[in-house]
Amino acid sequence: MKKFQESLDKFFKISQRGSTITKELIGGLTIFLAMVYILPVNGGILSATGMDFAAVFAATAIAAAIASLIMGLYANYPVGLASGMGVNAFFTYVVVRELQFTWEEALAAVLISGVLFLIISVTGIRKKVINAIPNNLKLSVGAGIGFFIAFLGFKNAGIITSHPDTFVKLGNLGHETVLLAIFGVLLVFVLYALNKKISRFAIIISIVTTGLLGVLLGVIFPGLEATMPSIGGSNLGSISNVGQTFGKAFGAMGSLLSKPLAYAVIFTFLFVDFFDTAGTLVAVGHDAGLLDENGELIDGDKALVADSVGTIVGAVVGTSTVTSYIESTTGIESGARTGLSATVVGLLFIVSLLFFPLFSFVQSIEVSPGVFYSPVTSMALIFVGALMVTSLKDIDWNDNIVVSSSFITVIIMVLSASIAEGIAFGFIIYAVMMGVTKRRKEVSPVMYILAGLFLINFIIKYLFLV
Repeated sequence: MKKFQESLDKFFKISQRGSTITKELIGGLTIFLAMVYILPVNGGILSATGMDFAAVFAATAIAAAIASLIMGLYANYPVGLASGMGVNAFFTYVVVRELQFTWEEALAAVLISGVLFLIISVTGIRKKVINAIPNNLKLSVGAGIGFFIAFLGFKNAGIITSHPDTFVKLGNLGHETVLLAIFGVLLVFVLYALNKKISRFAIIISIVTTGLLGVLLGVIFPGLEATMPSIGGSNLGSISNVGQTFGKAFGAMGSLLSKPLAYAVIFTFLFVDFFDTAGTLVAVGHDAGLLDENGELIDGDKALVADSVGTIVGAVVGTSTVTSYIESTTGIESGARTGLSATVVGLLFIVSLLFFPLFSFVQSIEVSPGVFYSPVTSMALIFVGALMVTSLKDIDWNDNIVVSSSFITVIIMVLSASIAEGIAFGFIIYAVMMGVTKRRKEVSPVMYILAGLFLINFIIKYLFLV
């Protein structure tokens, strides 16, 4: 046993980084508990595309397990990975439901973006792309995605509904399904506000509590059964449904690439994954002492490889973009400093495959013909969205060009219900404003190229395709 512990210590550099095996195990468990909510939430969001909930649940667990194991065993980072919030909403509500791509084509787009991310990770392109896009635009994109997914959360909860004159309005707040969703939203924010120990697990506690409350209400009051969550999936064999999504991305590659808009979709998947991961790794690396004297991540390329491989695996088995989770900071606060904690996360995600039936209550409820509400998972979108908009505080509000381009990025992303078009407008406005001023030399040529590509995409889309 002692030799095994010594081997673990040497392989993961546990003592060297000032940690212990016990701290790493506790840290890994803490990270897993903080991010396990993604299994039912991702299943619920992606199932709105027509994908099987059980298949997505299993695919999400498998991709998270493999990516986290690579992050731990190869990169030696205390970071858990799984399908990302925000980008999964983009996958469902924009790519599939708005742009009318099939979910198989959307998986193919994720697969291609993952391959491109891998290429970027193992070459020098990574630094050039990161340095080309101004930090203020990166921050505004993150905030815009936060507003976007929060709006989707309110819509999925039935708290906000459509209106022919004002476009949106408050929904029927007296409806039992909407009331359950409001309970979930209040609960997650209250738990987050209480103290650090509970706030780390605010989402998963709220999901379980809201779901079980709905199930109990449906049992106690039979008249509410049709509008309340219910427990299904009575046998574990339904996990085998992953065969319905496995490998579908390959077969849809040809039809995907025949569509001009596919390239903008692929770029958006790549952009969101790349910068979300980079930002998370820098934040986690800082807290874990994994930055060198120049502020660069130690073995940062290995961490990006783990992320990109996770996205590739996820697309193959049937889930949206895999990314590094900022929730990993909960494990670091518990003392985790090495990849052993990420390895624990990966192993726990494998075990989580056994618990699919317990999470079946998160699926959408049909409250009227063609109208579906998600009272259990909508609060996760709203809560994560609220956390993401905090990036606005770091934007340079004294720079007129930054203010204008950031505002356009966020407002277009929300009002057009499109992350891609928000990014496109923001990039174009920024490049034009900088280009007509004496500050044009402050902008990288790569930035002008990206803005030009977005402009060409709009010309093709609205002059030739519409």
